[in-house]
Amino acid sequence: MRSLVGYRLPKFTKRQSQSLKGSSDFLGVNYYTTYFAEHIPPTSINKTYYRDMQAKLSPLRNGLAIGTPTALNWLFVYPKGIHQLLRHIKDNYKNPPLYITENGIAEVRNDSIPINEARKDSIRIRYHDSHLKSLLETIKDGVNLKGYYAWSFSDSYEWDAGYTVRFGLIYVDYKNNLRRYPKYSAFWLKKFLLK
Repeated sequence: MRSLVGYRLPKFTKRQSQSLKGSSDFLGVNYYTTYFAEHIPPTSINKTYYRDMQAKLSPLRNGLAIGTPTALNWLFVYPKGIHQLLRHIKDNYKNPPLYITENGIAEVRNDSIPINEARKDSIRIRYHDSHLKSLLETIKDGVNLKGYYAWSFSDSYEWDAGYTVRFGLIYVDYKNNLRRYPKYSAFWLKKFLLK
């Protein structure tokens, strides 16, 4: 990593490094999707985070998508990926306590649809259901998974899409004083948790 990132990588003193060892309580993982990775050679010019990875990431392989497309061009539904990621962490990093700190899917914001129709977010229900089932398999495989947080509680500003998509379990009426309505996924999650 030092040879790839060079001066952009912070340096720690030996004392700082020692104080960091074993200092974490848990590992938080945000997971939305999975990509295929293809090796690319290192470069000495135009160094960036993406070039440092020495990988070209793509949701496509041989012209086929890794999973079901969504409202965001970077997010494909692939619940096997969360299982594979957590198994990798377990097998390579001494099975630390893990929390899924973000997991969710976006839908296009369409204010012309009546609110009662827009609240019927079956794609979000299927997304969370399939990912939670995959997480159950990871627990059965011995992964030290401690918690799961659906992203997000309510519709909000998305860092790369602004207000054009809806991620939340709670519908926010942007035209009516930000009034909130539970989506069907909120009721589904409540029922799931009470089982």
